[in-house]
Amino acid sequence: MKRVAYLCLLFMVGGCSSLDAEAIDSTTKVTTVAVPEGGSPLVAKTDAEGTVHVLYDSATGPKYVKSSDNCKTFAAPIAVVDEVSRKPGLVFTGWDMAVGKGKRVHIALGTNAWKLKLPEEEWGFFYTSLEPGAKAFAPVRNINHKPSEGFSLAADDKGNVTACWLAGKLYANISRDGGKTFAPQIEINPAYDPCNCCTTSAVFGADGRLAVLYREETNSERDMYMVLWEQGRKQVSRTRVSTTLWRVDTCPMTYYSLTRTETGYLAVWPTRGQIYFARLDSKGALWPPGEIKTPGKAGMRTGMIALAGSEGSTLVAWRQEDCVKWQIYDANGQPSGSVGSEKSAGTGAAALVDKAGHFIVFR
Repeated sequence: MKRVAYLCLLFMVGGCSSLDAEAIDSTTKVTTVAVPEGGSPLVAKTDAEGTVHVLYDSATGPKYVKSSDNCKTFAAPIAVVDEVSRKPGLVFTGWDMAVGKGKRVHIALGTNAWKLKLPEEEWGFFYTSLEPGAKAFAPVRNINHKPSEGFSLAADDKGNVTACWLAGKLYANISRDGGKTFAPQIEINPAYDPCNCCTTSAVFGADGRLAVLYREETNSERDMYMVLWEQGRKQVSRTRVSTTLWRVDTCPMTYYSLTRTETGYLAVWPTRGQIYFARLDSKGALWPPGEIKTPGKAGMRTGMIALAGSEGSTLVAWRQEDCVKWQIYDANGQPSGSVGSEKSAGTGAAALVDKAGHFIVFR
């Protein structure tokens, strides 16, 4: 189930490789792990105790699995969608996962209700959670009852959970009780005009503020922005993250992600099919050199992630063709070694950093 794949010594222009090569140093070590059932990886997280949590799509719907030994073994997979919520023809898809207070697992789901021409209130953000030690997820709930997409979740260790989504504007539903209840929807800022067929990515920062990554569409200029939202005081600010211009009249339907680091955040996104990433401090300011171009290419709604490892290293992983690919960068934002790749199902890209600061990429 598990194998160690080090960065290849030769750059591979296309296709995937299962070649193992000697690591350049400890910071370039990447372990690849197959998700169970030949599934498609979606999201992977690790909690403060080092437990690994993985959300993946399978032939029978979204599944969740965890590991307490750094992915050497996994517990039995758990179906995310309860039996009552399953209906003929209705397909649930995993969008995002967060691990919050008490290691409670929170999952965002979408459906094909629009395709089945169900009532529009069923085209919304579906949510479920798993209590620590439970063997089944709570019944799935529709938390916004509105045609929407771009679903993401953020959870902290105080019981706060925020669900972000798009419906012409950038919205959120906030929970203060670990996802048991969500307040009515809030428009984060009426001045923001997001690409409605793209996505959102959200995470709580060390200072308690919510950070949200999204793509603007004002004047058809598809710039990337990171929002910092102090929810208690209802104060919102934003930073333009991308610098390469992309003007296009239609929504490019792109996915991207935002992750928290010890000193701030990492953002990764595509512009004109090329993948870029940037490091930001806790206040949203870009670290030099700002936007960094990677060798990665992205299609419509293909996954990518950037993670901070040991000694200032950064992993950028992305989905390309039938592979998951990755590149390591050093503390100065320079490539370290060559591109690694493995065969992978689906369109997502899931990876995490273990307690030793090394990278695990799921395939």
